[in-house]
Amino acid sequence: MSECFSLAFGIGTQNSAGDWLEVFYPQPLLNPESGLLKVVADQLGYAGGNQAIAVSAIQCETLGKAIESAGFAEVGALVTQLISSNKPLVATILATDEAPSSTPEAYLKLHLLSHRLVKPHGVVLAGIFPLLPNVAWTNHGAIDVNELPQRQLAARLKGETLNVHSIDKFPSMTEYVVPGGVRIADTARVRLGAYVGEGTTVMHEGFINFNAGTAGTSMVEGRISAGVFVGKGSDLGGGCSTMGTLSGGGNIVIAVGEGCLIGANAGIGIPLGDRCTVEAGLYITAGIKVALLDDADNLVEIVKARELANQTDLLFRRNSQTGAIECKTNKSAIQLNDMLHAHN
Repeated sequence: MSECFSLAFGIGTQNSAGDWLEVFYPQPLLNPESGLLKVVADQLGYAGGNQAIAVSAIQCETLGKAIESAGFAEVGALVTQLISSNKPLVATILATDEAPSSTPEAYLKLHLLSHRLVKPHGVVLAGIFPLLPNVAWTNHGAIDVNELPQRQLAARLKGETLNVHSIDKFPSMTEYVVPGGVRIADTARVRLGAYVGEGTTVMHEGFINFNAGTAGTSMVEGRISAGVFVGKGSDLGGGCSTMGTLSGGGNIVIAVGEGCLIGANAGIGIPLGDRCTVEAGLYITAGIKVALLDDADNLVEIVKARELANQTDLLFRRNSQTGAIECKTNKSAIQLNDMLHAHN
């Protein structure tokens, strides 16, 4: 077999109609070896393309032995373990990184992000929302929302309580993946598909959406919206926000560079370069007017904030007397002004 983008074996949940609600992949593989893929193809009749193949326990037993015999002991052992599951099993093969076409494919891509195998914007997620059913996430697992009343009644008749944690398309990341070296105070606030870098602390009010996250050591007490990636050493103060593409950022990919600080209750609608600071309570949107100041706090020019996108060493603040939004740079606003015109 030729090269393959990703391969994973999972345990999932289906509704009464046989539709997939979710899939758990304990060990997704990125760019698996061709020898492993050949064994899987031979055993499951895979002929190419992106597919989610339902697998029986008997098939798992045969497949696991064949994979181990081919020299892939760890993967073979995992597949063999799946035999004991009483839930539906699936082998998902992504020959290429294209828009997902099924729920198991969509869940595999979210797993790749949370397992830190790919970074935000490093995998195609176009069209993912229709493939993620709205699910009741409960102490009894994922339940189809339309089947929830009957399941609640059935639980009560047994003297049990069915606790519904959330109704959402995305589950909590930690129900599927717990990456090493992180602290997450409220796990419900980090969705599957988040990339949480080693050394990151997410406090109770922090939130990380799918296809977003942190590259490394960061303190997150604010919101990291979908598509936003935060560089190493950057901190997000309490209640602050980053504007995602879906929430009004348009085609601008919002990002935060390394060593930045977004103050409490502040926010950004432009990407920040390295070592930038946004004063507490100040929300910078792309079209807002910003006064560039020199080292002596003299006005150099008034520009729109989008012209400062991705620039380094900036301090954004609000003048307490006039209310004007100002920007200073360690290199002086004159030099920054030259860079702006050089990009035109």
